[in-house]
Amino acid sequence: MGKRKHANGSSSNGAANGRNGAKKAKTNGAATSDQPASKQLHLTAFMRPVSLHTGAWRYPGAYPDANFNLTHLKSFIKKLEDAKFDAFFMADHLAVLNMPVEALKRSHTVTSFEPFTLLSALSQVTEKIGLAATASTTYDEPYHIARRFASLDHISNGRAAWNIVTTGNPESAKNFGQDEHMQHSDRYKRAREFYDVVTGLWDSFADDAFIRDQKSGIYFDPEKMHVLDHKGDDLQVRGPLNIARPVQGWPVIVQAGQSEPGRQLAAETAEAVFCSPKDIDAAKALYTDIKGRAVKVGRNRDHLKILPAAFIVIGDTVQEAQAKRLKLDSLVHYDSAISSLSISLGTDALKFDPDAPLPTELPETNASHTARASVLALAAREKLTVRQIAQRYGGYSGLAFVGTLETIAEEMGTWLDEEACDGFTIALPFLPQGLDDVTDRLVPELQRRGIFRKDYEGTTLREHLGLPRPENRFFSKQVERVSTEK
Repeated sequence: MGKRKHANGSSSNGAANGRNGAKKAKTNGAATSDQPASKQLHLTAFMRPVSLHTGAWRYPGAYPDANFNLTHLKSFIKKLEDAKFDAFFMADHLAVLNMPVEALKRSHTVTSFEPFTLLSALSQVTEKIGLAATASTTYDEPYHIARRFASLDHISNGRAAWNIVTTGNPESAKNFGQDEHMQHSDRYKRAREFYDVVTGLWDSFADDAFIRDQKSGIYFDPEKMHVLDHKGDDLQVRGPLNIARPVQGWPVIVQAGQSEPGRQLAAETAEAVFCSPKDIDAAKALYTDIKGRAVKVGRNRDHLKILPAAFIVIGDTVQEAQAKRLKLDSLVHYDSAISSLSISLGTDALKFDPDAPLPTELPETNASHTARASVLALAAREKLTVRQIAQRYGGYSGLAFVGTLETIAEEMGTWLDEEACDGFTIALPFLPQGLDDVTDRLVPELQRRGIFRKDYEGTTLREHLGLPRPENRFFSKQVERVSTEK
């Protein structure tokens, strides 16, 4: 596939640039091929909440209860599977966000299904789309996580993925018997050990341990069961896991951190990275950094997929798409906006002058370092007032592709070509129309350009993502020896 013109995908202006690139690409045939390209996009859908935009539930024609309506959610995942998406991705929160009641009462995230319960139900109305869930390494135990994901992987016939998070919201601590949130560095240290324990538990049994020989009465071979007996700095877990090894060996490992320890954790453990770069240059730097770190620890860079979040708003013209975005933003109440900014900063933004620049010196916080740095960078780059920043963060402030089918498809192809990503985690503006725009209109355009699959080639999420099935660390040599002897 030929190189496309560089397009800034961070705003509607980027969509216009992408449109110009599309015209040039069509001239040399790059944008009109029906043949698969050497590189193709992976697409997951961010579906908890069903839209990241605060005003989504108020948009004309939107389902106001979309986030907590099983009938709607079943229809959404079926549309995504028909469009051949890699996975349906559920984030999670362990606390109601700490904000004033006037703002809280406007939030559509206050009530949402618990991820494992919902994904287990959705697995029964789908066959191939992956099922990714967030689970915290700070406020859960490795045995719980290993058991739940192994169960989901078996129930779905190999479609589960674990999004490892360390939980950035300090309010979560109070729901788990703790007065103080664990320190940032300690959370990542625990997460690294947590990963080792969970994956070790998934390897408790050899793949062929369960004989189930009715004639002899032997159900499983005890020689093919491993007792982990882990004793580490933060965790002690005996094992073994009381579930057969997952269909995929291990469910796919997803990681969402962008801080220094987050990047290193991703390089060492992740197979897909959910991230939030602001533009293509930041994305390319992140892509190079994480994949470079992965190579340094002995991993294959192609076995780690970088999937930035991308907010998609489609119109028949760029101007129509921009108008949709403006309408959506206008539905965000200022109380919600300023509360969202306070959460991102880890400090009360109400004390700042709304029409003055954001102070550069802020109190120390134990909240997410990445979120705070992003706010400060935006304020400096665009010289926004506190009010303007709050309005941006009150709706959705991340990477957005706002334009026509052609401009958005062109931008997405540019990101793929220039190694800014391996695909995208699609964030929808409102449902159902925003989802229909992506599945019924954008996906066929990507398929026409040869940069997205027309059908699944396998049945497991690992197969969709082109990831190998991990060997069992305790039994791989034994399996190889038996195979050789035969």
